[in-house]
Amino acid sequence: MAKKLILCCATAIIAGPALAQVELKTYADRDGYIDVQKLTCAQLANTFQEDADYLTVWYSGWYNGLAKKHMMQVDRAKSLEHEVIVHCKANPGKKVIEAIDVVFKEYRAEKGIKMKQ
Repeated sequence: MAKKLILCCATAIIAGPALAQVELKTYADRDGYIDVQKLTCAQLANTFQEDADYLTVWYSGWYNGLAKKHMMQVDRAKSLEHEVIVHCKANPGKKVIEAIDVVFKEYRAEKGIKMKQ
């Protein structure tokens, strides 16, 4: 009985406090808009997975639009999306756009991709 109690307490301590996940719309202003340039990694990590996926796809489209790109490589996009979310979970104080910048720069450096100035 004592072993079970100790195991139960240890499990509770290791698990730590669980944060409730919220819908992405929680971060919208009163008019329903989310300022994607101010959204933090903590906020992204605190949303439901499908909302985080949705948002990172939106960011991908935004960045590709700025670069006048119209192609998407699905496997790469999913992989980079995952890396952004992982980076955000490790760096909750950063803005999502900062995390995207870090992940993309690391990816380009790893692949030897040079950006035009």
